[in-house]
Amino acid sequence: MKPTNTSNPDYFHKVVDCQWACPAHTPVPAYIRLIAQGRYSDAYLLNRDSNVFPGILGRVCDRPCEPACRRTRVDGEPVAICRLKRVAADHRDDVTSRLPQKPEQTNGKRIALIGGGPASFTVANDLAPLGYECTIFEKLSEPGGLMRANIPAFRLPEKVLNEELQYILDMGVELKLNSPVSSMKALLDDGWDAVFVGTGAPKGKDLNLPGREDADANIHIGIDWLESVAFEHIDAIGKNVLIIGVGNTAMDCCRTSIRLGADNVKVMARKPRNFFKASEWELEDAEEENIQIVVNHSPKAFVTENGKLVGMTFELMEYDVDDKGEITGQRVIGEETLPCDDVILAIGQENAFPWIEKDAGIEFGKWDVPVVDEQTFESTRKGVFFGGDSAFGPKNIIWAVEHGHQAAISIHRHCQGLDLRDRAPREVELQSAKMGMFEWRYSNAFTAAERREMEHVALVDRFQRLNIEVELGFNAEQIAVEVQRCLNCDVQTVFEAPLCEECDACIDVCPVECLSITPDADSEAELRASLTQPEAPEEQSLYVSSPLPLTGRVMIKDENVCLHCGLCAERCPTSAWDMKEGVIKIPHADDQVETVA
Repeated sequence: MKPTNTSNPDYFHKVVDCQWACPAHTPVPAYIRLIAQGRYSDAYLLNRDSNVFPGILGRVCDRPCEPACRRTRVDGEPVAICRLKRVAADHRDDVTSRLPQKPEQTNGKRIALIGGGPASFTVANDLAPLGYECTIFEKLSEPGGLMRANIPAFRLPEKVLNEELQYILDMGVELKLNSPVSSMKALLDDGWDAVFVGTGAPKGKDLNLPGREDADANIHIGIDWLESVAFEHIDAIGKNVLIIGVGNTAMDCCRTSIRLGADNVKVMARKPRNFFKASEWELEDAEEENIQIVVNHSPKAFVTENGKLVGMTFELMEYDVDDKGEITGQRVIGEETLPCDDVILAIGQENAFPWIEKDAGIEFGKWDVPVVDEQTFESTRKGVFFGGDSAFGPKNIIWAVEHGHQAAISIHRHCQGLDLRDRAPREVELQSAKMGMFEWRYSNAFTAAERREMEHVALVDRFQRLNIEVELGFNAEQIAVEVQRCLNCDVQTVFEAPLCEECDACIDVCPVECLSITPDADSEAELRASLTQPEAPEEQSLYVSSPLPLTGRVMIKDENVCLHCGLCAERCPTSAWDMKEGVIKIPHADDQVETVA
């Protein structure tokens, strides 16, 4: 086996599983350490470098980082990464003077951003401080896109949303509200140097079943209905409501229905619970509010009487599931009709571009999704870029942010006449974590504490208004305990093979038995068989040293179970092991240093 190339930035990056899993690559352990030190403003700004909206995402992020958290391999529960992000946002000082500022002179390049959602605002956030004149065109009367229109205020307070959007507008970004773009060709004729499309997936899917036309007045498309509630066009709903679909939008619809006066709300799922698209915590929050989630019911027909919706008929489904959890067979075993006054359809979203002419030079592929380069985010028309849900279909806010970062790099390089693909590379810098012989710049003691639970507003109080935020945030005790649950995976165990005496001291002291000294082998599979816990997943890196000087054997380290506790480095008599913080540099638009004369 060749020794592991730790100079590759992605080696240590992958070891920090939470940061690797985050689409925007937020340096999670680093900001958690800042919170532990009470440096909330610094933690907020470190967050903002990557995810742009710490206060927003600290409340409503889909949390791809948490299933990846290595803490789950210790006690099954990830660190409350998302909620600690909110801690930094809620406890920060006024940071306006520390944010990027609008330059005194612009560079004369004009960028049109269509849609006032997270992707467009991220592009503006990255380009405006570089001197670009950014203009956001938003069809609604307030900015924010889905963050305002589709996420209820009881999850995301308006104050938090407005504050973080305003930070970007204060960089000199022009916002044009009530300004839908009706023609791409007309926009392009206005002489913009680049155009970014961040309009989301604004068309909710319908359900064309028998009775649909007769029941039209009481059948609502989920995202449109949530938007109408957000802008106060709807303030009531029937007493008995059925929600069709089990994604996150469905959870927002059912919880909003309760707040608009519904007495009985059921979420109807066609498949069993382990096939739901909604996040588990969203399901739990809905069930806490006495919303019933009904499985194995496939919609069959809307039932009407005298032209009015009175119920809905479902086929009762039964499924065969194999050992991998995949459905191998299904059958209808019966039928049931449930009474209802209103039905809300939350069965998915689609892209809709009626304003992009067929001859505008922008090609579309399957499902009317634009053909977009996955690295540069440029469409088939030079200078026109897409990001967020408009680029690849519905995902989530943090993906829209990362698309915005990458599109901003491309727009910057496009406007400077540079190759869009020749981008600044990721880099890693290893900084010593030593403070003394056996002291580190981070808390390396393992805490067995369980994940802290977020307190909620009491049920009797939360339904009085639509904008009562349900989650209360962590208190001081919860913050103090939760930050210590982080394993500091970015503080790496770094090994210098020439210094090793093969004394086995590190192997003896390791609390999780992640180290082995073993004869070299021809393949990684053979070396993995030498691990104390050889079931480590293949996607998790295995460290392999260069040959040790005394015997030619190799040191291998199971990155899957390492606690980053530093005991190996403390025990090693020759300092072959050391603890170093791996700072991963993820380039953004301001890191593209190459320019043209």
